[in-house]
Parts: sequence; structure tokens; C-alpha cells
Amino acid sequence: MGRVVHFEIHAGDPAKAIEFYSTLFGWKFKNWGNMAYWQIETGNQKDPGIDGGLLPRQEPRPQDGQAVNAFVCTVQVESLDAVFAKAQSLGATVAMPKSPIPGIGWLAYIKDLDGNLVGMMQPDPAAG
Repeated sequence: MGRVVHFEIHAGDPAKAIEFYSTLFGWKFKNWGNMAYWQIETGNQKDPGIDGGLLPRQEPRPQDGQAVNAFVCTVQVESLDAVFAKAQSLGATVAMPKSPIPGIGWLAYIKDLDGNLVGMMQPDPAAG
């Protein structure tokens, strides 16, 4: 069975994307070698989850109304309301408002500064 072990964010302005995700989720970014590529540390290595990378976007930014043609990563958060509001204050737009996933938790999607979809999930077995 193949497990997801890495993700990548494509950004038109890597510096802005690094500031956005560092501020929103507390992720740490480290330039990798002499390339325009940054490793992303998303949390404690002992906790479940994966790390990723950020690189300059090679294609035009995603257009509204087009089908999603990439994987959407979802980040677990303690308070969806707080992080959802913070994302919008940092310039993200709402792609899907807070919605219950019965028995699992609360889910919302934003579009980051480059139009990339990002999911946020707050576990809550009572959601519904």
C-alpha cells in the first residue's frame, strides 16, 4: 500500500507563501541547497503527519471554476474557527466554508495567496 510521504506547494511568490504558511500554521521553511526549493517542517517528527516542499510555480496560477487537478492536503487544527479566520486575515479566500463531517469533525477549504486549495480539519466526534 502506498502512503503519502511528501507534499509540494507551488507558489508564484515563494517568499509570500513562506510568510503565509509560517504565520498560519507555524511551519518552518529551510532552503534546500542552491535551488529555489524550500523544505517544509510541519511539526514534531514523533507526531503523525508528513513534511513537504515549496517551489516556484512553473504554470499559470489555478483559475476559478476549473476542476482541481492536484491533491488537496488537509491540516489538522485545534480550532477551525480561529485558524479559518486567521487564514482570511492573511489574504486567503474561502473555497468551502466550515462544514461538518459527521462523527469525524469540522472541515473547511481555503485558497492560499496563489489559489492553491488547502483543507483544515478540527477533530470532533460530535460534529454533525
